[in-house]
Amino acid sequence: MEADIARVYTDAGLGWYRPRFSAYVRVLAAEGPRSIRGLATAVGVTHSAASQTVAQLRRDGLVTMEPGADARQRIVRLTPRAEDLLPFLDAEWRATAAAAATLEAELPYPLGALLTALEAALDRTPLRDRIAEHATWDTAAG
Repeated sequence: MEADIARVYTDAGLGWYRPRFSAYVRVLAAEGPRSIRGLATAVGVTHSAASQTVAQLRRDGLVTMEPGADARQRIVRLTPRAEDLLPFLDAEWRATAAAAATLEAELPYPLGALLTALEAALDRTPLRDRIAEHATWDTAAG
C-alpha cells in the first residue's frame, strides 16, 4: 500500500517525497514546532526513527532545526517548501482515507481491527524475537 501511495506522489511530480513524511508534516502543521522526542510521541515511533526521518525531511528542505531550551533538544519547524505542499498533502490524505475505507468494505473483517490486533501481538512479542525462536543459523558465525 505504501508503494502505491509513493506512486501517487510520483504521478504528482513529487517522486522525492516519501509517504512516511506525511505524519510528521501533518503534526507540525497542526501543532507547530516540536522537539524530535515530541514528534516521535505524536507519530508513534521511537526517538531514533523520528530522528532519522527528520534528517531526511531536513535534507529535502521540508524542515529546519533550531536549538531548544535544553542544549540536547532540537526543535523542528516546517519550511515554506513544506507549507506549500500542505494543500496537496491534505487532499492526498483525504483521498487515501476514502480509498482505505472502500478497500476495508471489501474485506471480510475490519482492516483497522486487524492492524490493532497485529500491533498488540507485536508489542507482546516483537517480530525479531519470533524470528529468533525459529532461527537455525549459527549466531557466532562472523
